[in-house]
Formats: sequence, C-alpha cells, structure tokens
Amino acid sequence: MRERLTDRGAASPQRRPRPDPLQFIQANTRVALVRSLPEIRLHTAHQATDLWRLGEPDEDGSDPPPPYWAFPWAGGMALARHILDRPETVTGRRVLDLGAGSGLVAIAAAMAGASEVIAAEIDRYAIAALGLNAAANGVAVAVAGDDLTAGPPPLVDLVTAGDLFYERDLAERVTAFLDRCLTAGIDVLIGDPGRAYLPRSRLRLLAEYPVPDVGEVEDAAVKPSAVFALELHYADRAADDSDETRAAGTCPYPNLHKAQKD
Repeated sequence: MRERLTDRGAASPQRRPRPDPLQFIQANTRVALVRSLPEIRLHTAHQATDLWRLGEPDEDGSDPPPPYWAFPWAGGMALARHILDRPETVTGRRVLDLGAGSGLVAIAAAMAGASEVIAAEIDRYAIAALGLNAAANGVAVAVAGDDLTAGPPPLVDLVTAGDLFYERDLAERVTAFLDRCLTAGIDVLIGDPGRAYLPRSRLRLLAEYPVPDVGEVEDAAVKPSAVFALELHYADRAADDSDETRAAGTCPYPNLHKAQKD
C-alpha cells in the first residue's frame, strides 16, 4: 500500500486498502424484504454492520461516496411500488434507471416486464450490490458504470430517477440530462419525497405512496413520497397546452404547478 507524506515530510498513518466490494457486501449486509415492497429483497445494512469502514478516506486521501446503496430510499420505493402496481408503465420498454443505487427501481422494472433494464451507477460498491440484488430477485439488469449525465440521451424509452434532488449541483446536472432525454422523446419518471431541489414547476403528480424516508429500521417514520412525470419547459410545449391542463389535479407538494411562463 502506498504511503502518503505530509507537507513536513513525515509519514502519515497508513490507510487500510478498500475492502473488496462483493466480499464486503456479503459480510456486512443481510438479504431482507423491502418495507412496503415485499416482492423485492435487497442486501441491506443492519445494526451490526461495519458500514462505517466505507467512510474512511481512500488511499489517495479522497472521500469515498456515501454508501447510499445500503438502504432503500423513499423516492426509489415509491417508483418501484408504482412500477409493480402499474406494469404497463414499463412492459416491453427499454428502461434506464439513473443513479440506481441498490437497484431497487431497476429490479422492479425487470420484474414488471421491461424488455431491457439498464442501471446507471458509478459507485463500485453500488455496482456490486446491484449485481447481488438482481441475482437475489432472479432478474437480469445491465449496468452502465459511467456518469451518463454529461452525455447524449440513451437509446431507451423511459428514464427513471429516484432521490437525485438532494444537492443543488447534482440536481442541476441531472435535470439537464433529463431535459435532453425529453427532447429526444424519452419519457421521464421521478420518485422523490419532496426534497429541496426538485424541478417542481416541471412536474406532474402521478401517484403518492406512504414509505419510510431512508432505511429499513422497523420504527422508521412513514411519510408520503411521490412519483412524477417530468415535462418539457413551457416554451417547448405545443401551443395548445393550456394553463388549465397543466394545473389539472390536486397535489400536496408546495408550488408544484405554480410556474410562470418564460
């Protein structure tokens, strides 16, 4: 293992090498049914896990990505429930799950009859968890290990995005990518409990589900999380797309339909 030197030339404490993803996940998670989604089982962290080890700096001193893959998240649970309850959403279609994490939504799409499912994820531990979780549920999911948000729209019919709007920079990058997908004729579904950087003015509420926010803790609070269709900017819509049509329906999410025309 490489040693790192401080500015004064003294050796810093040696860092342990990162554990092998597959071995670490198998040793530190247990396969459990997802709360509110008993059709799906995931490798999930528990109280006795050594998950804290993944928070240690990498050998080069950089901070590793948080282990988001180790727990189901609210938006993903809502999306997965929506897909399983309404399989026509994905049946016979090519689906890309962006920022797939544990693979929950991708697995639901495969179970519901998607013709092809691609899970986009850049964290190598999440990628390992994806493979294990797909196998645990008896479905096939392909993995795209590159950051797709800077590139062109993929060759799919539907993009799903769960829980990707909790940081401004990430939300802006994701929204720009999803805009390119919409322009290319690809449908976009978003699952989220209403976090700060949702593009609220562009969302059409499809369904709402009571789910725990993050994790599988038995006493975790259950809160509403929703599934939305992302729509084009008003300026890009057809001329006969009226304000009344855009505002149709009742939505509990503040300011969701209150955008002004550009």
